[in-house]
Amino acid sequence: MKGVLLVNLGSPDSPKKEDVKKYLDQFLMDERVIDFPKWFRTFLVKVIILNTRPKKSAEAYKKIWWKEGSPLIVLTKLLLEKVKKNVSIPVEIAMRYGKPSIKEGLDILSNKGVKEVLIIPLYPQFAMATTETILVLAEKIKNEFFPHINLTSLPSFYNHPDYIKVLSNSIQDELKGKKWEHIIFSYHGVPNRHIRKSDITKSHCKMDDACCFEKSPAHNYCYKHQCENTTLEVAKYLELKDGSYSTTFQSRVSILGNWLKPYTDKTISSFAEKGFKEIAIVTPAFISDCLETLEEIGMEAAEDFEEKGGKKLHVIPCINDREDWVKVLSRWIDEWALESV
Repeated sequence: MKGVLLVNLGSPDSPKKEDVKKYLDQFLMDERVIDFPKWFRTFLVKVIILNTRPKKSAEAYKKIWWKEGSPLIVLTKLLLEKVKKNVSIPVEIAMRYGKPSIKEGLDILSNKGVKEVLIIPLYPQFAMATTETILVLAEKIKNEFFPHINLTSLPSFYNHPDYIKVLSNSIQDELKGKKWEHIIFSYHGVPNRHIRKSDITKSHCKMDDACCFEKSPAHNYCYKHQCENTTLEVAKYLELKDGSYSTTFQSRVSILGNWLKPYTDKTISSFAEKGFKEIAIVTPAFISDCLETLEEIGMEAAEDFEEKGGKKLHVIPCINDREDWVKVLSRWIDEWALESV
């Protein structure tokens, strides 16, 4: 019997400082998030970050927390319930960090008699700190607790026509009837070294803004290429004019080294300073709205844009549990379920 596990990033149990600290500890101690030697990562996280960051992060979570709980968790559950109604095999959700855990998700599927699981990381683009860490942990848990289960995973779908259509329609729907002068495609940032580490050829990646557009097998695991490609495919679908859109990267942590550029916050500020009054922003690295989209973009970035002279930052929601996305995801699951039958 086949089953599916949809895996998202995760969230603290509550916006309380102690719960946020526990979550950040698990998240930041992941060697694929902070890829420094364990001794240094431990010192950085346990001694420095966890003694300064939790209070500020808790305040941010409080701003976006819903009465039902964490937006990311609530939205992922809504997606799950809709998908379940459209497919013929068991589907569950899990979080890489926090609850429900990947072990809990696999346990539920195993108890239903599932012996073959399709892991679907809810990230369109591949990255060490997202897709890779999910698949590595899932395999480890499987080997330790569920040796009878076979795991496979959905490839990154950053340029899949179905996904591009859903993302494009979400942008079109949100901007219908609104004035805008530019669209920013803001992706979660990662350190430059993550891009080089993911280069399976060990020679293609030059980080020169040109290699992303040169054909290479490295692109199968290159986050920067996949982000750039998502933007280009959507621009083509929506027939956006050259110069009317740009790709940027948000959520950098300078203490961890050089990160992908251009930076979202600096780009937004520059548009305001140049006299742009209404711009739009979409966050295609996220399937579900979360702290990074609701607070960092929807609140901080929007406020910064207006303070610097802009009139309106049109924040486009993630695709979340949109009906067209539910249909696409359900079709992908059914197609996999029918393979080798």
